[in-house]
Amino acid sequence: MPTPQQRRAARNQLPGGEAAAGRGAARKAPITVDAIVDTAFGIVEREGYEALTMRRVAAALGTGASSLYAHVVNKEDLDELLIGRLCARVPLPEPDPAAWRAQLTGVCAALRDEYLSYPGISRAALAAAPSNLDTLRVSEGMLAIALAGGAPPQAAAWAVDALTLYVNAYSLERSLAARRIAGGEDWVISREEMARRFAELPDAFPVSKRHAAELTAGTGHDRFDFTVALLLDGLERAAGD
Repeated sequence: MPTPQQRRAARNQLPGGEAAAGRGAARKAPITVDAIVDTAFGIVEREGYEALTMRRVAAALGTGASSLYAHVVNKEDLDELLIGRLCARVPLPEPDPAAWRAQLTGVCAALRDEYLSYPGISRAALAAAPSNLDTLRVSEGMLAIALAGGAPPQAAAWAVDALTLYVNAYSLERSLAARRIAGGEDWVISREEMARRFAELPDAFPVSKRHAAELTAGTGHDRFDFTVALLLDGLERAAGD
């Protein structure tokens, strides 16, 4: 019997391999990988990633969880498919040595926006070793851009890893905060309230009190842009060594 890894690999290499699945069943909407992924995205969009389980997907499709395993190996496999679908939407420019910083920034922003469309979904990409070809396509493209900018291969590889990790973490934090605000949770406070709390800290925290405005500054994706630029500054220095 094929292992989960072999089944994943077979699906990536033979995109039409499951065409016969579900034949003979009297369903108006046959269960397919695409149907499972579409349903999973709907659950995440409405309820957040934490609500996503194989049983929840099966219930939404009007079937039992066991019937999904003919198409999706397990929850981890479903996670890979979801992240792969989002990565497939990220445009990758032809690497340009004269524009590599702007290109990497654009790829990171596009990936961030895909993740933010589905609350908490970037959690599925954290600590994962991707085997999905669409996911690998993005890391391949980012690596090619970094190398085109003159970065040494090792620095380029680690920079792509760091950028991807930051995009994942940033998107997760933003999604969690947005959902908690929408849910009216009391612990989520405004920037003004946070600044006030910093300013009222005991004298044992003089630096934090003095720079309360800086600590709470930034709107939109200002902090994201700053951090990506900071990582690219380091990569640029590595390229110049």
